Amino acid sequence: MKRIGLISDTHSHLEPAVFDYFADCDEIWHAGDIGHTDLADALEEFKPFRAVYGNIDGAALRRRYPLVQDFEIEGLRVYMIHIGGYPGRYSKGVKAALQASQADLFITGHSHIVKAMPDRQLNLLHLNPGAAGRHGWHKEKTLMRFKIEAGQLSDLELIELGPRGQIAPEELP
Repeated sequence: MKRIGLISDTHSHLEPAVFDYFADCDEIWHAGDIGHTDLADALEEFKPFRAVYGNIDGAALRRRYPLVQDFEIEGLRVYMIHIGGYPGRYSKGVKAALQASQADLFITGHSHIVKAMPDRQLNLLHLNPGAAGRHGWHKEKTLMRFKIEAGQLSDLELIELGPRGQIAPEELP
């Protein structure tokens, strides 16, 4: 059994509470728009870390992380990409990639909209943890936690970190 902490769209801002919420997690997954290598370093030092780069991530993060993570963990096939759409509205080429992967779990970021929804046609679950940073139009910073065991995802939790808040000009990426 693995406990997973899922985060996205940090845009160079990491709430200290993330470390508390993910303390019991075995791995942290980031669905893109990390923002700064220091943020990735902090999460990598804390727990085993998997990530994809997002559209705001610069060359250093793009060299470090792939566009797509396609892997198996605890008998569950995972496909993670920053911009991928969602069931019924997949980005170009994503549906075919999901079919080729035979994914059980499809993870995206980008929209800053929390989603947990099935795709009955592809027999998978789609998750988007929303946005954990202060940049963007979302009102609440959010994370997800869940367990994976014997090919099944369970105990899915949405964690609200508080309002997005204001960004001082010197904090902009």
